[in-house]
Amino acid sequence: MAPVRSGAVAVLLTVVLAGCGSAEPEFTGPAAEPVEAPAGVERGEAVSSLADPGWVARTSTATGIPARVLAAYAGADLRVRDEDGCVVGWNTLAGIGQIESQHGTIFGGSIGEDGRSTDEIRGIPLDGTRGTREIPDTDGGELDGDDVWDRAVGPLQFIPQTWEEWGADGSGDGDADPHHIDDAALAAARYLCSVPDDGLDDDQGWIAAVRTYNNSAQYQRDVASSAEEYARLAGE
Repeated sequence: MAPVRSGAVAVLLTVVLAGCGSAEPEFTGPAAEPVEAPAGVERGEAVSSLADPGWVARTSTATGIPARVLAAYAGADLRVRDEDGCVVGWNTLAGIGQIESQHGTIFGGSIGEDGRSTDEIRGIPLDGTRGTREIPDTDGGELDGDDVWDRAVGPLQFIPQTWEEWGADGSGDGDADPHHIDDAALAAARYLCSVPDDGLDDDQGWIAAVRTYNNSAQYQRDVASSAEEYARLAGE
């Protein structure tokens, strides 16, 4: 599960993924696009305000993704499209969110209406066992509560050194918090957009981006499967 580069983001909480297999990697196909909110919503506001509330409600019901979480995924996708034309797809972020933390519900927690995890999500210590990289503490335990080893944190499972580089204020509150779904979704979208030279709108670019998030063929296939299913359920 070694990352493609030192800025690796995610480590699964409970399952160590297998290494690269021989199967041909899957691709999600065209990224699904959320419906934007009516005119008048300022781009500087929280990303969760950018998608049309009616679309969020309908798509949440269709997919089972909590509405507050879906609003963050969709808004983060809209924000990076607006910033630099990068198409991530709300369904790609949702696929990652499902695999990483079941949209913040793993271990019985949830994402509150304020966008924060009701129980802070921390992964296993990255101590070189159970298939992980060995990453000694980089943040004095400030984000992950571990001053010996780094751990992935938040609903989208950033490791501290990656959050230091890519942490974002998606909520508009002036703070970059990996435990806040707006911040985590925007950081993940920007991180994914930074990987391929030609964007994520072809299979190789999408694969490269997801494999940088977690360098496992099985992880990539799991994200692709979830993303495709969400788009299908949403009717896109």
